[in-house]
Amino acid sequence: MRGLALLAAGLLQAAASGAPGLPPPGPPEVESRGGQVSPLQALIDRASPGDRIVVPEGTYEGDLVIDRPIALVGTGRPLLLGSGAGSVVRVRAADVSIEGFDIDGRGGGDLGQDTSGIHIDAPRARVTDCHIRQTLFGIYLREADGAVVERSRINGLPGRPPGEIGSGIHVWNTKGFRLEDNVIIEVRDGLYIQSSPGGVVRGNTARDLRYGIHYMYSDDNLFEDNTFANGDAGAAIMYSRRITFRRNRFLHNRGFASAGLLFKECDDVVADDNLIADNARGIFIEGSYRNRFRRNIVAMSDMALVIYDSSGDNVFEGNAFVGNLTPLWLVGRRTDTRFTGNYWSDQDEPDLDGDGYADRPYRLSNVFDHLRGNMTAADLFAQGLAARALGAAERAFPVLDAVPVLDERPLVRMPALPEVPPLTPADRPAAARAGAAAWPAAMALGGAFVLLAGGRSPLTRRRRDVGRAV
Repeated sequence: MRGLALLAAGLLQAAASGAPGLPPPGPPEVESRGGQVSPLQALIDRASPGDRIVVPEGTYEGDLVIDRPIALVGTGRPLLLGSGAGSVVRVRAADVSIEGFDIDGRGGGDLGQDTSGIHIDAPRARVTDCHIRQTLFGIYLREADGAVVERSRINGLPGRPPGEIGSGIHVWNTKGFRLEDNVIIEVRDGLYIQSSPGGVVRGNTARDLRYGIHYMYSDDNLFEDNTFANGDAGAAIMYSRRITFRRNRFLHNRGFASAGLLFKECDDVVADDNLIADNARGIFIEGSYRNRFRRNIVAMSDMALVIYDSSGDNVFEGNAFVGNLTPLWLVGRRTDTRFTGNYWSDQDEPDLDGDGYADRPYRLSNVFDHLRGNMTAADLFAQGLAARALGAAERAFPVLDAVPVLDERPLVRMPALPEVPPLTPADRPAAARAGAAAWPAAMALGGAFVLLAGGRSPLTRRRRDVGRAV
């Protein structure tokens, strides 16, 4: 198991780098106006609290400081072209709104001072329909309680390594924030949320990055209808409680120690009706308690579940596990995780009484999975006749003292899960980063294994189930 242990350790180390003793963000940028200042600054300096400043189409070079409660509204998508030395727009007063601008940071600034397209250090700000590019951070919320960021797009700095760029939307020490309908591409982390409770994250897309969500010390937040794709992790959630995930999609997160959805020391999480597909590891749980996973689809992953024995009282009920190479890797010698009423596409027990459940429990691991943990090359044979024969022999004549992990009432048919969001044509391999597993290719491999087996196999059913699932 040494190879897998190293992978797991690498994932946890990467996700928790710097935690739990994470440093605070950098000091705010010096509010100097001695550099290149936007011509709009004079309008702001003359404005009274509550004024609405309408900015016509055009290019406005230089940086802005908004130090009074006003509304700054662009018509015809005016471009705010920053100096390249600091944040393009700095909000330093409560109740400021910014709407309808293109913002370009020229790729410059200081990562240590959180240089951003829009840097907000005051409560109740609202950013609407802004397109931000070429900035270290997209939008930075620093102690900005009640902030709203909606319908905005952030394109990062492609080609730079993650250590040289910031997050798309960075939320620090901010209560009651709301992030809705934003698109974030090619940044370090799509959403970085730290020490920020009581927020709502809904309808966002974050892709082609390191982590879709990098998250810690933030309780009582809601994630609904988001997509996190093409990263090292869809979501890395740490040191937090009472988080709810509904109808999200975690797709194509592959690479060394990658996962769709990772929990480290998180308790009382509810995850319902999510699509977790084509990830190296579907769900990863370490040191986490009393979490509930219901009606999710976990599909086409190398390992559907990775669970550490430091976790407890977690429940998986009514989920569909479809076309995964391995249903479970248990790290340690015990688990009280409860599985009941889930569908497993490689479950082949009959349903003689017709109640919709298999007549015998489904065992989540077998001797071949034990061998896979010790022999990387065994993956090449994971869907072959030898693997199935070895698994059947182990069930009939156990020879290893493996930890028994059972679903006592496995479903025999793929359940209807109407609330789980589907895949769209844009989600298929053209949207996946280079090297990610391709959905049709996986289906073709399934057909090849059927031919090698000389007839029908459980993969025939898996191919059908994946189509139904997505």
